[in-house]
Amino acid sequence: MTIEQMIPMLREGTLDTLHMVLISTLIGYLVGLPLGVLLTITDKNGISPNRIIYRILDVIMNITRSVPFLILLIMIQPLTKLLVGKSYGTEATVVPLTVAAAPMIARMVESSLKEVDRGVVEAAISLGAGKLSIILKVLIAEAKTSLLVGLTIALGTVLGYSAMSGIVGGGGLGDIAIRYGYYRYETKIMIVTVAVLVLLMQILQWTGMFLSRKLDRRRAE
Repeated sequence: MTIEQMIPMLREGTLDTLHMVLISTLIGYLVGLPLGVLLTITDKNGISPNRIIYRILDVIMNITRSVPFLILLIMIQPLTKLLVGKSYGTEATVVPLTVAAAPMIARMVESSLKEVDRGVVEAAISLGAGKLSIILKVLIAEAKTSLLVGLTIALGTVLGYSAMSGIVGGGGLGDIAIRYGYYRYETKIMIVTVAVLVLLMQILQWTGMFLSRKLDRRRAE
């Protein structure tokens, strides 16, 4: 394959990969953030302890996170087909990516919120702050930097998952690497595709860390 043929293909693959990663991470956060908050507040040391709810969510999160992504990708193909109308391609891959991302994000949110100084929470309670106010103005506000770092990690992980989806025709750079680099023995395509994935990972990591440092400085001021 010539360079003239590779460039448009890689450009389209990069855009498809970014589409999958950003959309699935966004939906994953819409699901994972409230789940993480619920895990935090219903824990035995939370502001609204509830052993039953916490245990149910804890088990669901652990089971979902324990399933390797490739197996999860195949397992939920019927659900993917039901929601999207097909089980392959860029749009279809968003479904398993979201299912994999949501519990991971929930755990990271839980971890970030539990890092908040207990004294700050108790001070808010003593001042008569309601639960919603404590969640929004204390827990999430105090954990912003950690949550942003978690978002960076989530984006990187989902990017890796998106590359794996190429094995079942998931679209994006992973699909190009498998279809051309592996099955057709086009080594140069494989190398370039991996290089682009590494570059995307570095850009996402650098952007996230830059924003978290910026946020830290503003809080310090």
